[in-house]
Amino acid sequence: MQYRALGRSGLRVSALCLGTMTWGEQNSEAEGHAQMDFAFERGVTFWDTAEMYPIAPRQETYGRTEEIIGSWFASRKRRDKVILATKPVGPGGRFPYVRDGKPRFNRRHLVEAVDSSLRRLRTDYIDLYQLHWPDRSVNSFGTLGFSPDPKEEITPPEETLAVLAELVASGKLRQVGVSNETAWGVMRFLAASDRGEGPRLVSIQNAYSLLNRSFEHNLAEVALREEVGLLAYAPAAAGALSGKYLNGARPPGARITLFPQNTRYFTPAGQEATAAYVALAQQHGLDPVRMATAFVLSRPFVTAAIVGATSLAQLENQFAALETTLSPELLAGIEGFHARHTYPCP
Repeated sequence: MQYRALGRSGLRVSALCLGTMTWGEQNSEAEGHAQMDFAFERGVTFWDTAEMYPIAPRQETYGRTEEIIGSWFASRKRRDKVILATKPVGPGGRFPYVRDGKPRFNRRHLVEAVDSSLRRLRTDYIDLYQLHWPDRSVNSFGTLGFSPDPKEEITPPEETLAVLAELVASGKLRQVGVSNETAWGVMRFLAASDRGEGPRLVSIQNAYSLLNRSFEHNLAEVALREEVGLLAYAPAAAGALSGKYLNGARPPGARITLFPQNTRYFTPAGQEATAAYVALAQQHGLDPVRMATAFVLSRPFVTAAIVGATSLAQLENQFAALETTLSPELLAGIEGFHARHTYPCP
């Protein structure tokens, strides 16, 4: 296992981060425990979760993934061996069952969110607390164009950072980060922390894969120069880069079969690019998921790739990316396809 610096925190995290969002929906508690055991035995000591998990989110399962992690901590007694990251729900109308249906990143809501996560996780501290998405309109989740609502009310980043500072001082949080954020948002938070107004961001968790390299446009420079490394989620594009969904295939029990509303990686351009990358991997004798994950891990601005699966076999295949070397010829092929399929699935 490789270990990398988590920003300027002094912490080191495994280059593979264990994704957890299927536990409590597609995976049982026992299966979640088995995945944590499997990962821990292979040197993966970095878990990522969120209060809204599992996915697809619904009121009946809200918080269940954190509870499964908490029961693993209680039974295995390994809390001090794991770097644990979680995230609070951000604003929006999709969660009427979370904080009166009006979650925001202000003091009242963040304190409640942290305390609730601590109870479910059966711990008294969270190593990395990440704002799940911004408290304002941004061009993310499949959107490149920027069309904000001029009348929207936002919680200023400085106000949010001040609350996070209180929670760090209390010992409930160790480090803070952001997710699905923009270059403007990251720099605004960093400017405030540079003025002494709160803790410095150590990471940004955004989507990054062969089908979505939009992070490279502005955020990669921020991540490198400011040492706010990327925690890349969906490095295999929700399984699309395995090729199993090509030509309209929907394998029984697969994520997109169960949750067809997730269309981010299934645009016509995305399917065309997927077919090209799968064929390229096969030409070089590689499993396409290993190739996709190895590419993400090879980028200098990436701290960790978040990998998740519903079976141990799938997880083991993704873990093998650490031992996968991409040849100059293969990398040239990837760049050639990227020139033609630049952001098929932003």
